[in-house]
Amino acid sequence: FVYQYGKDLIKLLKPGEDELILDLGCGTGQLTNEISESGATVIGMDSSENMINAAKEKYSNIDFYVKEAANFQFEEPFDAIFSNAALHWVLESEKAVISMFDNLKNRGRLVLEFGGKGNVKIIIDAVDKILKESGYPEKAEIKNWYFPTISEYTTLLESNGFEVELAQLYERPTELTDSENGIKEWLLMFGTVVFKDLNVEVRDQIIDKIQEEVKGRCFINGKWFADYMRIRILATKK
Repeated sequence: FVYQYGKDLIKLLKPGEDELILDLGCGTGQLTNEISESGATVIGMDSSENMINAAKEKYSNIDFYVKEAANFQFEEPFDAIFSNAALHWVLESEKAVISMFDNLKNRGRLVLEFGGKGNVKIIIDAVDKILKESGYPEKAEIKNWYFPTISEYTTLLESNGFEVELAQLYERPTELTDSENGIKEWLLMFGTVVFKDLNVEVRDQIIDKIQEEVKGRCFINGKWFADYMRIRILATKK
């Protein structure tokens, strides 16, 4: 479901036919391909080798690379860098901003969307509570994501050479695909760092308790929702 929410972001990008664009955190390449349909030349980049292999298999006409957002370099600078639902995984946030700056042309633009302050707070609070109650307080302290405030991220951009033209933080409750075990499936997909090294039976018991903990707020009219908060950014390299 992740890439479907990125389609509006492409409208903000407004890719031009003669442009060179980087899709940072491209996943399996669906949005990379949509951008390429505008006529722009697009390169996809992700830290996951599995994702990149899947993208290459689907879209053989596009170049894809395995690179880290906090430390990457391409030979030719880009007209724009686009990123959807990726930068909240990059804990070295300033290094990512510097890498994006270094890989843009002068007056090149950033079009970004990722988790902001308060993103999945209901779920995270429940994870921390149940882990502590279950005797794993050290796992509750693991930093898995980067969810900045608007002021924190715009200051980070401006102090590293960007001019911010648009900055929004907005609620986007997101329906999860599994109607029966939505939160459990979400945690198994996105919480692997937190639950790493736990016995599978113990892990599943903890995740069951977390799902029950959030049910009153995340199970609405027979459907599971994650309480997403999104930051959307449009910025230009000075």
